[in-house]
Amino acid sequence: MPINVQEIFDSSEDLAERTPSLLAKGLEGSAILKIAGEVRGLIADGRKISNFTVGDFSPEQFRIPEVLKDRIQSALDNGQTNYPPAIGIPEIREAVRELYRKELDLDYPEGCVQVGSGARPPIFSAFACLVSPGETVLYQVPSWNIRYYVHLNQAKGVALIAQAENGFMLTAEDILPHLSEARMLVINTPQNPSGTVIGESALRDICTAIVQENNRRSETGQPPLMLMYDQVYWQLTFGDSEHHHPVGLVPEMAPYTIYVDAVSKCWAATGLRMGWAVVPPWVRDKMKAYVGHMGAWPSRTVQLATAQVLNDTETIGAYMTEFKDALQARLERLYQGFCAMEADGLPVHAIAPQGAIYLTVQFKVGRSDEETRSELLHQAETAVVPFTAFGYPEGSGWVRYSVGAVGLDDIDASLAKTRAWLESATQ
Repeated sequence: MPINVQEIFDSSEDLAERTPSLLAKGLEGSAILKIAGEVRGLIADGRKISNFTVGDFSPEQFRIPEVLKDRIQSALDNGQTNYPPAIGIPEIREAVRELYRKELDLDYPEGCVQVGSGARPPIFSAFACLVSPGETVLYQVPSWNIRYYVHLNQAKGVALIAQAENGFMLTAEDILPHLSEARMLVINTPQNPSGTVIGESALRDICTAIVQENNRRSETGQPPLMLMYDQVYWQLTFGDSEHHHPVGLVPEMAPYTIYVDAVSKCWAATGLRMGWAVVPPWVRDKMKAYVGHMGAWPSRTVQLATAQVLNDTETIGAYMTEFKDALQARLERLYQGFCAMEADGLPVHAIAPQGAIYLTVQFKVGRSDEETRSELLHQAETAVVPFTAFGYPEGSGWVRYSVGAVGLDDIDASLAKTRAWLESATQ
């Protein structure tokens, strides 16, 4: 008879409290994934939910580029299944450098690209290699998961509340009072969750302030203030919105900038886990060891396939045009629906989509943010994520809609049900 391990666990319940480290005891799970779990439960029970929660793509709605799939299959057929180098195979590192030369006008030397399994290992390893316990990290809220990385590295997090009138992006005025104490500043644009893009002048002012602060520190021998620039959505901008980046605006930022990037979002390829950082070489040397110890790199097959198609301008360009058009159609359908509701006097407001796969909407219904989310889910069969899950203060009414897993029919159904809910909520 097999040993009943559950009975052994049941008799050792006190170990659940005594075993974890202090760091592990203080670590929270993702609030976004908790909401997504509730939604999955309702769907499993047969509810027809328009699911705008997780920042991912449904393969029924969006597929990876066909050429990428073919290249992965070819690499598998050719036996490309052994360990890749911890920094990434030479082909993908050169392909990233060429992409940045061609698209961002940045000519980085060899030795500046660190590959990771998605964007998270570069983010985590940059924290670990640059921020010591107790040092200060500045980051905008709302923001995706940065507070968890602050906790994992036992840093001191300073959450700076970005204002709606600034598109939920930070300004130099927001960060200036904290620069002298900071070791790292984190900026994400196009932003998750707001779907907004930082403006050229705002980013230039921030970068100028960082350079000035580091010039001061060079005289005293202090560690520099680093900017982690998360631009995983940079190829997904819409309308008149433009993506700007630190070194392109202020070249003196090169020694202080950590670019975080991936194909996860721009190719609907989240599960392939293909990301990278572009950094000063002395930072890459440290990140290489850290990522190597974690084993946090994408497979050789995915690296090789991505390298072969990353700069295929014609093929990938055609894919991106169709992909962006489909995303923009969904975002615009949502946005216009909420604009129509607002024009009819209903208590809702949306920010025009600028980038990424998100739309920001504010409900002014006199509920707590959790009550708003719950009523939308259970009464309007619409699943969204409130900004409180991204660290924003309670009571703002702002929520994130993600369109990677929905079609236009889902959006139309959600808008009709949401209109009915708003009408009943204001009677």
